Formats: sequence, structure tokens, C-alpha cells
Amino acid sequence: MHSLVFGVIYHCFDETLYTARKGHGAFCNGLRLQVSKEKDVSKALILTEIGAKRDPETLKIFSGNIEKLLKAHAHGIRVIGSSTLALCQVASGAADAYYQFGLHCWDIAAAAIIIREAGGSVVDTSGGPLDLMSRRVVAAGTMEMATYIVQQLQEIDYERDDHQAH
Repeated sequence: MHSLVFGVIYHCFDETLYTARKGHGAFCNGLRLQVSKEKDVSKALILTEIGAKRDPETLKIFSGNIEKLLKAHAHGIRVIGSSTLALCQVASGAADAYYQFGLHCWDIAAAAIIIREAGGSVVDTSGGPLDLMSRRVVAAGTMEMATYIVQQLQEIDYERDDHQAH
């Protein structure tokens, strides 16, 4: 697996340009980004997205994941409608964490290096290293927060981005 070296995300509606280069930091419109260092879920704003699958079983798991985090007294959980914007919110410290099942490698790649260069953690929902093709991610300002969220989640299966049709 090749490592991520450079990432760029441009949000045209508010003219924000997020950039990062491995070893050189992360920036928004030229200002250095720093993730939140929150470790306490009761003080955490957690972002997520619903994903493309809307069958009853998937929606039950999605709702169950939110319910587990709410029962853990997460300060807030939001769905803002854009995976890349949500991931950039983690990079900027405006949100403490993000998780999702069903996003694609092009939704994750640039944001992953931006978050890491801003001091955050990006992992697979299993808790292992990020697998860009797995279509799942947990990102947080601290590894403690990422690990806590991983422990709460029930997996939602999606076909991998590198799946070969036969």
C-alpha cells in the first residue's frame, strides 16, 4: 500500500481550501490547522453520514450506532451532508471525531492526510490501519477518541472499492 503524501480539498460554497503535505502540516486558506485534543466523549461533537444503503437492516445498524454513542453521553452527533466537509471539520478542530461506512476512497484520501498533518488519527472502523479501499473510516483528534468510537460501532458491510466484478 502506498502512503498518502499530499491532499487538497476545496469547498466552493465557502471558498475554503484545505491542503496538507506529509511532514509539512495541514492548512485551511493558508492558516495552520490543529485538531481538537478532546478525549472525553461527553464533551465531543461527533460527525457521521448515513451512507448509500437505506435497507431496513442497514438503517437499524446506523441508528443503533448513534444510539450507543448517545447512551455514552456524547455531547452531540451531527450529520452535515458531506463526508469531506465533515472530515475537514475534524482537521480544523471544529468537530472532535467522524465515522462512516460506505464512503469511497476519493472521499477519504485527501482528508486522511489533512487530518494526520493537523495532529489527528485516521483508522479503519475495526481499529486497525486505514484501508482506503474498505469504504469505512474513523477519524478523530486523538487516538483515544478514535479507539472509543471504534469500540461502540457495529459494522455496516459495503463492497470494497477495489472489488473486481466477475
